[in-house]
Amino acid sequence: MIHAHFRPLLAFAALAALQSAGLRAAPEYPAQGPDIYDTHADAEAQIAAAVRRAAAEHKRVLLDFGANWCIWCRRLHATFESDPSVSAALGKGFVVVMIDVNTRNGVKRNAGVNERYGNPIHHGIPVLVVLDSDGKQLTTKDSGELEEGEGHSPAKITAFLAQWAPPGRP
Repeated sequence: MIHAHFRPLLAFAALAALQSAGLRAAPEYPAQGPDIYDTHADAEAQIAAAVRRAAAEHKRVLLDFGANWCIWCRRLHATFESDPSVSAALGKGFVVVMIDVNTRNGVKRNAGVNERYGNPIHHGIPVLVVLDSDGKQLTTKDSGELEEGEGHSPAKITAFLAQWAPPGRP
């Protein structure tokens, strides 16, 4: 039997557990799996934070424009995370920002950021933009050039990253 003194505490704990469970939003496209792009993120704020971090860590910023429904976005992201050479190159030289550019219910997410960097999504998605540690745009990469078969070539990705890595960080 639960002592009457603990009942309010247990009720509060149960309520907190229910509320925290509700904080996890369901995936935007459940058939695709968990979201890889944050549908509510402020890309301007994300980029500003990434530039500050890149400056402090002597890295570059890699902007990854995409959408949660995009299978090629998911394939590129999976290569970023699962291939040891790609993960190492990213970790050593880049701060990665995943930018959701989906259009849903007539709303173009992060449209201002897309415009700011010269409409890179006209290449399709995913598309990559590299910034220096001051936030200056260095290059835009159509990720189709990194594809190989049903995915992305780790060798092509690492060559691209090496080309745009900060000086002294191949």
